[in-house]
Amino acid sequence: MKKDTRILRAGGKVGDEQIIEAARILREGGTVAFPTETVYGLGADALNEKAVSRIFKAKGRPADNPLIVHVGSKERCMELARNIPEKALLLMDEFWPGPLTLIMERKSIVPDVTTGGLDTVALRMPENEIALELIRQSGKPIAAPSANLSGRPSPTTAEHVLSDLCGRIDAVVDGGEVSIGLESTVVDMTGDTPCILRPGKITKEELEACIGDVRIAYDDKVHPESEIVRSPGMKYTHYSPDSIVILVEGENDAVISRMKELISDFHSRGANVGLLLTDESKRILPVEMTYSLGEKDRPEQAAKNLFSGLRYLDERKADIIIVDGSFYPDGIGKAVFNRVRKAADMIIKV
Repeated sequence: MKKDTRILRAGGKVGDEQIIEAARILREGGTVAFPTETVYGLGADALNEKAVSRIFKAKGRPADNPLIVHVGSKERCMELARNIPEKALLLMDEFWPGPLTLIMERKSIVPDVTTGGLDTVALRMPENEIALELIRQSGKPIAAPSANLSGRPSPTTAEHVLSDLCGRIDAVVDGGEVSIGLESTVVDMTGDTPCILRPGKITKEELEACIGDVRIAYDDKVHPESEIVRSPGMKYTHYSPDSIVILVEGENDAVISRMKELISDFHSRGANVGLLLTDESKRILPVEMTYSLGEKDRPEQAAKNLFSGLRYLDERKADIIIVDGSFYPDGIGKAVFNRVRKAADMIIKV
């Protein structure tokens, strides 16, 4: 049955009536989308099996894809995880609240539906006043994947959430545009050496400055359906619009040259082409439908604009979206490339 999705506009202040109402919905087993600093999440009481199941139903998300549980304090982690290593506590002190998710052994209080049947739980404390106040007011740990239909670009505004999930969820808390635009860094703390399972704003170098050696244990491919994975974002199609996405990677001049060839070829076939460009390329490649990734040497701008750009061009019925892959590839740029490679139907390296 279609739901009457409520829009709650919140300012994030303590005692905000809209957040108090959203917290009530969560306590009663409902689903509420809310902003974090990374993307909008679709939340439910992480310890309520029926409530968490409603997340999967609303998103059309496979049941073996684990969820991240959002908490309001380090102390709450002690209730949900066991055998917490000292290095995890150091990372919490350094990076929480913030865009870092830690995977640890779970306690039995966390239901299987929340963890995708795994023996671990993914925990993070968001750096967003609305999210933190919602957690506090609800009194619950909140399981929350991105608030989009499964496989679609992640939402960075309440409008993106409503485009995908209006009528499928109970409410969305509108807190404006998020500040980062890409999902959190995910680190598995259960082995001898911590492993990055998903890149994000917090980099390997920053983690190692805090706790020493950290391994990279992710790639930019979509893993087979038969494979068991320990983190969201590693399995199934992700971040992809309906349009065909082509990523052109390389130095700026070579990328522009190849994009010109592609644009000419697709136009000759009558295709509607949209371009997701750096500011430098946008000055050289003007077409009817473009969206800016920002300056090529400022990958934090590409992070904030990627998902919005994919949605913008998709909504304007682009048959083909060509993505300019000439932006800076390090720091959060690694995470941007990770997301756009997973979204791409074709990757061209020049």
